[in-house]
Formats: sequence, C-alpha cells, structure tokens
Amino acid sequence: MSLWLFRAGRNGEYEDKFLTDGRVYLTWDDFDVDLREIDSQEELYKILFKKYDLEKEKTAVNWASQIWPIAHRMEMGDWVVLPSKLNRTLHFGKIVGDYEYDQSLGSPYYHYRNIDWFALDIPRDRFDQDILYSFGAFLTVCRIHRNNAEVRIKQMAENNWHVKPKTGIEMPEGMGENGEIDIEEYIFDQISERIIQRFKGHRMEDLVNEILKAKGFTTYRSPKGADYGVDLLASPDTLGFGSPKICIQVKTNDTPVDRPTLDQLIGTMSNYNADYGMLASWSGFKTSVIREIPKQFFKVRLWDSRNIIQEIFNNYDKLSDEIKTEIPLKRVWMLSLEEQ
Repeated sequence: MSLWLFRAGRNGEYEDKFLTDGRVYLTWDDFDVDLREIDSQEELYKILFKKYDLEKEKTAVNWASQIWPIAHRMEMGDWVVLPSKLNRTLHFGKIVGDYEYDQSLGSPYYHYRNIDWFALDIPRDRFDQDILYSFGAFLTVCRIHRNNAEVRIKQMAENNWHVKPKTGIEMPEGMGENGEIDIEEYIFDQISERIIQRFKGHRMEDLVNEILKAKGFTTYRSPKGADYGVDLLASPDTLGFGSPKICIQVKTNDTPVDRPTLDQLIGTMSNYNADYGMLASWSGFKTSVIREIPKQFFKVRLWDSRNIIQEIFNNYDKLSDEIKTEIPLKRVWMLSLEEQ
C-alpha cells in the first residue's frame, strides 16, 4: 500500500467536491490532455512547458512529477490523505477506481480517481510531528513515504487514529517530502502542540475568554459544572450592555464537533437573547458542520485551532501577561517568494 497526498486547492476551495463526489481530481486549470496517451514523464514535461508557456524548466519538471502518478503510478487499494484547509483535520481514503479522463466535466475536473473516503475529520494533533512534516509538503500531489509513514499511518488507522505507544525506539524526525514543507502549517502545528499541552479542558475557556477581552468584549464565564449549553457570554462596551450579544461554547474533545452540538448552540442563543453564537472546537468540526457554514453565516462563527491561533497573533499585545508566559511568541517577518 502506498500513501498519496492530495491538496484540494490553495485555500481548500475544491475540498467539498472531492468529498461529495468521492474522488480526487487534478486541479490544474485547462489541462485537457488524456494522460493515458502520454508515454513518459519526460513527454509530459514537454507538453506542460509548451501548453502553459512556462518560463522555468524546473516548474514544468515539478508539475510533471505531480501529475504523472495519478495515471501511471497510483494503484487500486493505495491510500490518499487530504489535508483540510477549511479545518485543521485530515481526511483519508482508498483508491477504488482506475484513472479516468472526462473532458465533459469541465476544467479543472478532467482527471480523477474514485475514492472511498473511509476516515474523515481526523485531528492533526493526533499525528507525530515528523508525519505532519510530510503532510505539509509544499506540493499538490506527492507520495508520502519518509520515516516509514505508510506503515505508521496504517497502524494508527487500526488503533482508532491514535499513535500507538512508543516501544522505546523514537522515530526519526525529517523534513517534508522532497525537502520542502509548508512553513505556515509547520508554525501552526508547533504552536498548536504547545497550546494543547497548557490549555486542556476548562483552561481552553480561559484562553478564549482572554482573546475576547483583548478584542474589546466584556465577558461572563459560566461556573464550572452544568453550563446549560454556553461557556461564555460576550458583548462590547465597558459594562457589556452593547451589541452584538454573543453566546460561546468551547470544546476541547479530541474529536471534531458534530452537527447536534452546533444545533444545540443555535437553540441556546434564543434562551440568552443572543444576537450571535460562536462554537470554538480545538479539534475542529465534522464535515457535516462545515457544510452548514453558508446557512449559518449570519448567525454563527466557528473557531478551530487555526482560528484561535490566528486570533492570538492578532491580539497578542493585548493578552494578559499570564497568557504570554504560557505562549511565548516572537514576531518574525519573512520574504515570501512563491515559485510558479
């Protein structure tokens, strides 16, 4: 069994289609060439170089190395991992169909393999850091194999998607596939690991409460115990009499939040005369919740670990000294040059 990484667009714009259709697609715009009619990766490279009028040969070589496998290297029964850009989770599937080319589907969906998505919304925090390095490979398609990744992922699947206890021999850490990683994702993974160590359980409510206060809200925190569907209440102005009035539910379970939890929050909002609701879930949200975002856009906001970390970045200077001690951060600016 080989393990292949696919990305569903730079910002996850194709993710729902991948999952709904039960497929992975090559999302190169207007690439209307049947890969079964191409005899070699070198020939594919030449086609790409000419078709897209590329200035750098390296780009054509890179693209060819990603496009070629879907038709000529991937096999039935291989596994696919789809890192979510909408949610800090991972989706896993098995290839159950041969390569297909169907121009009637329109760009960029000409090329696909059918997938049985057997595990959705697995939190990133469950995976060892060296595996996350590989999942952060700065490629649209690649094989994941460094550090015995294929065997270890299969073991996790057999262990309900938890890392098996260490045997005393530590797995080596390494950089991403092909030596390149998504630096932004790597930073979020590192900070995420620190936060979940320091802010488990009710302490996560402390962190979200501090962020809201830093954003200018007056907050009320429910006493420990029965919270009647709400952990925090927030409203602007000094005394908290302004609008919008927000109900907040905070979840730190090691599984993504499901649809009934969202429905419960929506029902609770009326009990507190709240204008809006916010559901904060460190482990993210199941796909059924993500699909509700458009319908609930004017009522509810969802925060996963990425949103919480981003809010920490945005409001770090205004956070309490206690929080800064627990999460010591340093601002670093880097030149971002993305090769096309």
